[in-house]
Amino acid sequence: MERIVVVVEEVEVARTALQWALANILRYGDVVTLLHVYPAAASKNKKKLRRLRLKGFQLSLSFSNICDAFPNTKTEIVVTEGDQDGRRIAAVVREIGASTLVLGLHDRSFLYRLINLQNNSTRNINCKVLAIKEPTTSVVASRTISVSTTMDFSQIEVSVLSVPEVPPTKIPYQLCPDPTAIIWRSRPSRTLKSSS
Repeated sequence: MERIVVVVEEVEVARTALQWALANILRYGDVVTLLHVYPAAASKNKKKLRRLRLKGFQLSLSFSNICDAFPNTKTEIVVTEGDQDGRRIAAVVREIGASTLVLGLHDRSFLYRLINLQNNSTRNINCKVLAIKEPTTSVVASRTISVSTTMDFSQIEVSVLSVPEVPPTKIPYQLCPDPTAIIWRSRPSRTLKSSS
């Protein structure tokens, strides 16, 4: 049994990452942990914190509905308060002993900030990191991620496979112009005469 943590965010690529993980890496008996980290409020207003936690739980439930479409999927939901730098995500991943962290990679992804942190202990996630990226339609400057040796990082770009339409090749001559020309014999057939 392996634990696969999927980061729940309000971006479409996060849903794509979950669907990709369910279709490609989930095996029977694995546990999918849906992890949502809502931002820490500057003021400790309990109503605001409760509202953020509820919104995060509802978002996680919508991700859980995606998991329900796959049979035998064991799903856990973790909604917690944390920073936007990914330290809390790294801590939860280490705490539950996840084997894989799956996230949707976008421009504001926490992964970029986590890599740039000075503290090496927060960057040490100790599991495979799969960043699912949807294809871009326009030419955008891409970021380069330098990864420490403590992370097994893979970036996967999801796109539609398109096969170009190939017109059938024309044959310049006929293969068999006259079928009767093939069935002929140059000499008469010998028939065995039966002796009586």
